[in-house]
Amino acid sequence: MKTLIYAGPQEVRVKEMDVPELKDGQVRIRVKYCGVCGSDIGIYSGKHPRAKAPLVLGHEFVGVIDQIKGSSEKFKIGDRVCAYPLISCGKCFACKTGSPHVCNTLKLIGIDIDGGMAEYVNCYENVLVKLDDSLPDKVAAVVEPLAVVIRTLHQSKFKALDNAVIIGAGPIGILTGIVLKHSGASKIIISDIDDSRLKMCEDMGFTAVNVKIQNLIDCVNDATDNVGADVVFECSGSEIAALDITKVCRIGGTICMTGIHKMPHAVNLQDINFKEQTIVGSRVYTMREFEQAVQYAHQIKDDIEKIVTHIVPLDSADKVFDLIKNPNEKTVKVIVDCE
Repeated sequence: MKTLIYAGPQEVRVKEMDVPELKDGQVRIRVKYCGVCGSDIGIYSGKHPRAKAPLVLGHEFVGVIDQIKGSSEKFKIGDRVCAYPLISCGKCFACKTGSPHVCNTLKLIGIDIDGGMAEYVNCYENVLVKLDDSLPDKVAAVVEPLAVVIRTLHQSKFKALDNAVIIGAGPIGILTGIVLKHSGASKIIISDIDDSRLKMCEDMGFTAVNVKIQNLIDCVNDATDNVGADVVFECSGSEIAALDITKVCRIGGTICMTGIHKMPHAVNLQDINFKEQTIVGSRVYTMREFEQAVQYAHQIKDDIEKIVTHIVPLDSADKVFDLIKNPNEKTVKVIVDCE
């Protein structure tokens, strides 16, 4: 089978491999699409702390069950599925107290074990979620990042008619805006430096702020009568965003850290005190939230399809990170066609 292998920093290869043998409780999935995630970009750059070469990339995949080891009461050959990619130890404090998604030794398919940028991938059937035929494959390939967004909205305690600021118009930031729009946000302000992504945000009805030429704090104050946002979603992981989050959030508002900051950044903790703000973290998602993402994707599938800007054949996927780095390509969400 063909696979996309992380071979070392700044190096990926399309490689032929044997189809892996099924273990008890596993099914073999013939992969249709696999999304490229920010964590895949981190792996490619050589900066991911756990991913080791050689590794088949990909944890955002959708496909059809091709073979089942033994019998299954839940699935049959031909079922379309996507996979909850988190691997928890089941023994640590988080796992034993009902939060295995923040396991002390959390691992993921496609990061710690071979993933789904391949013609076939094996998964244990207890992590699979069946897909309705009416959900397009292109949308199903975005279920995993959608689950990230559902988790972050739950963590933020967002309420209908709240206004919101999103810092960072990457796939997660734009998905956050989409979910907020469909959840009744009264105003959505999203900032970035990429003109094409901001244009997409404008077309979706968001107020887009280009922080290369506009001051985000001034724009938020103008839009909220100097009150600030009810909820702020930090989706960029950038140093300047860490300083801006408390300034654009209102007194008593909530800041949700959606993006992962790769190093410590300065935050104005005095604002947290004086404005009695709440700052909350968000990491991946629970199994229930992943299943909710599968169901919710049906309702917002038209908007989700808009963020998938490029589909790359597996045969030429060794160039996918060059594509993403090229500003002229105007990528948002890139997925690999593994058929």
